[in-house]
Amino acid sequence: MCGIAGRVSSDGSNAHLVHRMCEAQRHRGPDGSGVHSENGCTLGVSRLSIMDLEGGAQPMANEDGSVWVAFNGEIYNHGELRQELTRQGHRFQTSCDTEVLAHLYEQYGTDGVSRLRGMFAFAIWDCVAKRIWLARDRFGKKPLYYAALPDGFLFASELDALLRAGVPRDIDHEALQLYFQFLYVPEPFTGLRAVRKLAPGSWMTYDHEVTIHQTRYWKLPGPTEHPPHGLNEHDVCAQLTAKFDEAVRIRMHADVPLGAFLSGGIDSSSVVASMALQSKMPVKTFSAGFDNPAFNELGYASLVARKYGTEHHELIIPEDPALLVRVVEELVGRFGEPFADSSSIPTYLISQLAAQHVKVVLSGDGGDEMFAGYEIFGEAERMRALDHIPLSVRRILGIVSDALPYSAYGKNYLRVVSRSSPLVRYFEHAFIPYFLRQQVLRPQWMLPADEAYYTRALWNFLLPNGAGGLKQSVYFAATSTLVSDMLVKVDRASMANGLEVRSPFLDSELAELASAIPIDWKLRNGKGKQIVFRAWGDRFPQELFTRPKMGFGAPVSHWIRGILREYLQDHLGSSRFLGRDLVSPRFLETLIKEHEAMRRDNSRWLWALLVLELWFERLEQVSGTTQTPGIGDFAGAGQ
Repeated sequence: MCGIAGRVSSDGSNAHLVHRMCEAQRHRGPDGSGVHSENGCTLGVSRLSIMDLEGGAQPMANEDGSVWVAFNGEIYNHGELRQELTRQGHRFQTSCDTEVLAHLYEQYGTDGVSRLRGMFAFAIWDCVAKRIWLARDRFGKKPLYYAALPDGFLFASELDALLRAGVPRDIDHEALQLYFQFLYVPEPFTGLRAVRKLAPGSWMTYDHEVTIHQTRYWKLPGPTEHPPHGLNEHDVCAQLTAKFDEAVRIRMHADVPLGAFLSGGIDSSSVVASMALQSKMPVKTFSAGFDNPAFNELGYASLVARKYGTEHHELIIPEDPALLVRVVEELVGRFGEPFADSSSIPTYLISQLAAQHVKVVLSGDGGDEMFAGYEIFGEAERMRALDHIPLSVRRILGIVSDALPYSAYGKNYLRVVSRSSPLVRYFEHAFIPYFLRQQVLRPQWMLPADEAYYTRALWNFLLPNGAGGLKQSVYFAATSTLVSDMLVKVDRASMANGLEVRSPFLDSELAELASAIPIDWKLRNGKGKQIVFRAWGDRFPQELFTRPKMGFGAPVSHWIRGILREYLQDHLGSSRFLGRDLVSPRFLETLIKEHEAMRRDNSRWLWALLVLELWFERLEQVSGTTQTPGIGDFAGAGQ
């Protein structure tokens, strides 16, 4: 794993800026760094050494120096590719996967990316064509930001590195509107107007003629809803088990110590079980919990650890306000944009513990998305009955929901039922409710609540119209929420501690197999992962079958009533935050009072506003101003 950065321009200032960007990402690669400049292009790498510890220094070139590579990630099939390229006459100087990328590009050009099996974000400078090529893995497990500016083209693994290079700080208003809906900024948006994320499964080029070309080389197949005739569930279970164990096995290869996150849920337990069955040595496992029993899975994790004889390490996260504030403020910098997933806190702290023992861990990320594990999918299944409600009835329900006071029971649900679009119903039910956003936000920060807007802004993560609410929810979770929330959280929290995380459930071959498995076999009677239980359920302790689904969260609701109450009020009650004209001060006060009195749990929304304010403050600090650039001139983007 590494942090990569670069700049293409003709003004001669590349090396200085790229050094600065690499320094901002040193936490991603504490084992070494390197910079290469040539013909208006500078590539920089901060390296975390995982493979070929001695010979894998970057940036790296091919034999004649015509191709240079800056690479972040792991290519699990690099051995097979190396043998193929050697037969075709290529000569290798190292055993690392980075060098394979250089020769693969020589042999196949941009088509070579489709042959890679792994997680990656890389840049290749073609000295002959004077063109840079950026590519990102199929699920976007490794990040890649870029900015095409009048004076040059910049890219980096983290947005903060681009800030250090001086990209404009004007915020992207539409990105903020999307954040208020989803509590993360969906790809390809970022919090800054000048910066974009390269979409997962995509590549792009930028050449000396300032021409940008971008294309998608892979997209997750849409889910299959019903089993086709002749498909045998028993045979599918056998295929699934074999492919999953292979995905785990190829991710266990490393030249450094390796372990696994173990939450006690089905996904991480599946990974640990497969590792233990394929390893001669005890697996090192790492679990985190809280004093609050509602957020403590350590008991379930220890059942799995005992079953497989792992070398188990546990962390109890204390209710220490100084620790929590320090972690939150560091993560705001690492994310570089608004990001309100509070489970980033335990992810950061368990990564810190794991990094004291290993350099690589495997995780269960992606299991819920690939096998319909979230409770919202069961709700989406039940809500299919709403498709048959007549339009006239929907109009009446909409009028009633609008007329009810904010605090009325069922107001939001009536609104959801009144929507004729399954897609809109899903977004308003699964994320921040429409009426809550309407009350707390100034009107200009509300997204248009219609299918046409979502289809335009989020087309990359949606199936064609008519796909139905269940299929849309499963697909959106796997292509947007997973990528822009879950994987962002894991990457930034782990790499802030110099730890690499590998995700067997997100192996592209396993994902394609999972997409072909009918939803009917994954989701039955509102309960997900049924095909997983049938395929390798004998690997789990019996208690895991009956335990309630918890999720890897944090007791934020409790914290902001207690140890973080003053911290929250200092920021959200400040004249600086209220002066940004984002929210209604009166209703914000209502939200806080409701939460403190335990009349309603408003923690998700309050946490999102707190993180947003911390981001604004950090942006102003980096900019050297007392006003967030661009926030005062909003004229209604996205309306």
